[in-house]
Amino acid sequence: MTPILFEPLKLNDTLTLSNRILMAPLTRCMADDELVPTQAMAAYYARRADSGLIISEATIIRPDAQGYPNTPGLFTQAQIDGWKNVTTAVHNAGGKIFAQLWHVGRVAHPYFFGEGDVLAPSAIGIEGTVPRMRDLSYQTPKAATVEDIKQLVADYAQAAKNAIEAGFDGVEIHGANGYLIDQFLHYAANQRQDEYGETPENMSRFALEVVDAVVAAIGGERVGLRLSPGAYFNMEPDTRDAQVFDYLLEQLNTRELAFIHVGIFDDSMEFEHLGGRVSDYMRKHYKGTLVGVGGFTPDTAQQALCEKRFDLVAIGRPFIANPDYVSRVKNKQELAQYSEEMLAELV
Repeated sequence: MTPILFEPLKLNDTLTLSNRILMAPLTRCMADDELVPTQAMAAYYARRADSGLIISEATIIRPDAQGYPNTPGLFTQAQIDGWKNVTTAVHNAGGKIFAQLWHVGRVAHPYFFGEGDVLAPSAIGIEGTVPRMRDLSYQTPKAATVEDIKQLVADYAQAAKNAIEAGFDGVEIHGANGYLIDQFLHYAANQRQDEYGETPENMSRFALEVVDAVVAAIGGERVGLRLSPGAYFNMEPDTRDAQVFDYLLEQLNTRELAFIHVGIFDDSMEFEHLGGRVSDYMRKHYKGTLVGVGGFTPDTAQQALCEKRFDLVAIGRPFIANPDYVSRVKNKQELAQYSEEMLAELV
């Protein structure tokens, strides 16, 4: 009997995955200085093409979306062409790949994009410095105007079109982990008093506008969404957040999407206002295909899938350490252990 990890899954009429294992998005900061994907990145992704689906490293939709050095973009022709090399390499190796579309919001820094404002739902900054660039402290952002928001929505849709031009099989909208869309969804970051704040309906508006615009641009069967109902990364929790996500997930149930992806680094984390684990909360409220993530081993992933806690499982750091992760697990071979030294180069 084939373990459920290795069973195919038909997401929709346009996309069937060869197994239930996704390669999670992993920020590696390996694009060139123009944020163009490199040939080394193409080889890196191609070596992992036996996963059911690769979710690319987070990819910025426009210059002011950047908050980390050398993260790839999808807003210039050179970047699109660079990604074409990546998607071609993955497809030639038999794989499928989605681009993760990213704007970091208040975690951005003008160092990367020159003059201009750091945009967020409200003028509420966070403490700390930019990763890998400890001399750059975060700035207090500007509260995005309604006009700013409309442009952001349009830029997400354009980035999705660019991703399809670059050969991606679809996109995952990064709406999680304390970045821009997630900032609108949590009371700690969103203190607006207009149609984008105060109530669950208003706080969900930007996320839904982005989803609807991207779906209109490329089709819902090619669109995934990552969400973090539990605030834990660059965000303080608020018990009222549950009401926002109750409403948001109810609305997402009325849309055609490829999947929703849990945004958590450790699935064992529990949040009282969500009644426990984020993945269980999302399974309760979302009726479509759900992707779990957060520290799973092959055995715990297999068990969770058998228990129908989610339909697919995303694996992160073990894929850095084991380019052939899927075949190693299938053949019961020992897995190499991840270490931070592995971040120094793409293998």
